[in-house]
Amino acid sequence: MDFKNKIVIVTGGAQGIGRCIAEEFEKLGATVCVIDKQQGDHFVGDLADKQVLEQFAKDVIEKHGHVDYLINNALPLMKGINECSYEEFQYALSVGVTAPFYLAKLFAPHFANGAAVVNISSSRDRMSQPQTESYTAAKGGIAALTHALAVSLAGKVRVNSISPGWIDTAYTVYEGSDAIQQPAGRVGNPLDIANMVLFLCSDKAGFITGENICIDGGMTRQMIYHGDNGWTLNQTDNGNHHAVPLSAIGKEAFT
Repeated sequence: MDFKNKIVIVTGGAQGIGRCIAEEFEKLGATVCVIDKQQGDHFVGDLADKQVLEQFAKDVIEKHGHVDYLINNALPLMKGINECSYEEFQYALSVGVTAPFYLAKLFAPHFANGAAVVNISSSRDRMSQPQTESYTAAKGGIAALTHALAVSLAGKVRVNSISPGWIDTAYTVYEGSDAIQQPAGRVGNPLDIANMVLFLCSDKAGFITGENICIDGGMTRQMIYHGDNGWTLNQTDNGNHHAVPLSAIGKEAFT
């Protein structure tokens, strides 16, 4: 794939999955514009702030004149119903749903022919752990926003989303139950997501729009019942539950 002279926007691109996406685009010749609240050699600002988004978009268009690919990757706050305040919940939605919508709106007149938007959702858009409401709601929202934008921008911009599962941004290689539980046999890393982003932005994906692609090693396709197919249920002292492969009993457990 060749992205020479393409203009790419990556939100939350200072670290983790976003940084990997930005680096992979740059390796293939693209010019990448990153916005992140973390300090660094990029546009620094809070994506929950409307004026920040407007200034960022203005700077990009003044400098480059158009946008080829918008990657909405910024990480929303994760807090649960017990501790998350009204303001914190709204903040998570502002970063995770409102900002992707507003950036798509700001760049809509400036998308080049063959443009694409890729939204980074999460496998939590379809499954949950306790006390994750703000993050889960934001990820569910961006997944739904994806197909709405795909229809509204039809004929001009393709819009898809990716739902990562467990992605270790330190590229740790896991063994034992952490790896065994995954049908793919390992924990994911940022390149698993970046490679799909590159594909969805390429001409090879020209007939794909409005789709959500789950990249989770097969975990959300796996039925888990106590005592069935090698799984058992353990209950912790605080009342939470976690499933453990029988092959892992006597070794390390995972939550």
